Amino acid sequence: MTQLNAITLKQLRALAAVQESGSITTAAERLNLTAPAVSTQLKQLEANIGAKLLNRAADGNGHLTTQGQEVLKTINKIESTLLHCYKTIESLNAGKSGLVSLGVVSTGKYFAPALVALAKKAMPDIRIDLIIGNRRRIVSALEDHSIDLAIMGRPPRYPAVESVAIGAHPHILIAAPDHPLANSRDISRKDLFSETFIQREPGSGTRILMERFLDRTGEGLTYDQMEFNTNETIKQAVIAGLGIALISAHTVMDALVAGRIKTIDLPGLPIVRQWFLVRPASTPETPVTQRVREFLVEQNGDFLPKMPD
Repeated sequence: MTQLNAITLKQLRALAAVQESGSITTAAERLNLTAPAVSTQLKQLEANIGAKLLNRAADGNGHLTTQGQEVLKTINKIESTLLHCYKTIESLNAGKSGLVSLGVVSTGKYFAPALVALAKKAMPDIRIDLIIGNRRRIVSALEDHSIDLAIMGRPPRYPAVESVAIGAHPHILIAAPDHPLANSRDISRKDLFSETFIQREPGSGTRILMERFLDRTGEGLTYDQMEFNTNETIKQAVIAGLGIALISAHTVMDALVAGRIKTIDLPGLPIVRQWFLVRPASTPETPVTQRVREFLVEQNGDFLPKMPD
């Protein structure tokens, strides 16, 4: 029989520790408990939930059942909420009005620190924490409510969010400054598709954008590819002459201004998308989060790097 009111944080943390460490013995060491104590916590949790959560092996190892995986998702949300609560109270104790956690996808790391500094100057009574990570991490943080707001290039389908466009996000085709295509105004399809295209990992929004552009431009023509998992590595690879790349202009602005890379001019470029400010739709908006959100929207993209003339 399910007894939700009997579930304790110790029981939940015991399950999470077993999942992270792979065994009850190792989990016990991490929790400064004995293995029998952890086993007891797990049995009590399973009794309270009314389902088997962990498949135990003879060697002491174990893996979560489907029900256990669902409980683990809840544990992660609880831990994120507790951490956010702790940081908020810490901010209040320090005389602040509250805390706002702002997540930014990795592509935005080139402008996010300056934006947060601007926001803190305008609202010194609010503590603003900046969290930068890949898209998967930021979406996960929105899901478990460990961040209040996020800046990303494409709002997620899940979790449900409220979103507003806050500025243009151009994508450009770049090459080394001495590359023939960077200094040509008459580029044939054959010349373009004889190049090596440097791209992000599968699933990256930038890669998807590049593939769609090349499919449309080449009408099925194939091309050589080289893959890297960071924009910075792609930029350095282009500078070194390894190939050309379609990339967010905001990630290479320093190299463009310094003349270490050039843009390739083609019909349909640059491809202009939008930066979006999003917040979880399922959580009430606090007054301090509202103030920060409204401030960011009011900037109208002025904080974004500008393309050189």
